[in-house]
Amino acid sequence: MTKDVADAIRERRSIRRFTSDEIPDAALSRLLEAACLAPSAGNRQPWFFYVVKNPDTRQKLAEAAFGQKFLAEAPVVIVICAEPARSAARYGERGANLYCLQDTAAAAMNLMLMAVGLGLATCWIGAFDEEAVRKVLDIPNGLRPVVIVPLGYSNLAEPPKAPARRPLNEVVKIVE
Repeated sequence: MTKDVADAIRERRSIRRFTSDEIPDAALSRLLEAACLAPSAGNRQPWFFYVVKNPDTRQKLAEAAFGQKFLAEAPVVIVICAEPARSAARYGERGANLYCLQDTAAAAMNLMLMAVGLGLATCWIGAFDEEAVRKVLDIPNGLRPVVIVPLGYSNLAEPPKAPARRPLNEVVKIVE
């Protein structure tokens, strides 16, 4: 049973402390299925997922992410890559430079919200050396690492409070 989507959106936090408890394969499958249900331009589905369980590889990814040590502490790290050529085949340069990134971000968010629904914790990591990550995982040139998501059970006694958000009147304009 998972949480209501509105609750998952409200409860999602960036967690950087994890227990060492293993993530069941069934939960990983549900997360990856949720990611693959994300919308994509022209239904091109320009994403690829590296699911990293190996502790040495997780450590190398932490180093590639400018020393964000908590990456190595999570029992699973998922590196989500875009496949620009898949989008470019239909949409040209805009597909390669924008749509595939938007689509991959949508897949990452689906994965993270499903994680909340399953009682798991994640953190969006965009700060990393792309070439170093490519080397660690031997990612082919046709794929581009976009986001790294550490995954595990939170090691916090209680979740952090929600950070302040800008009020709607600062970020919304209704055009009638």
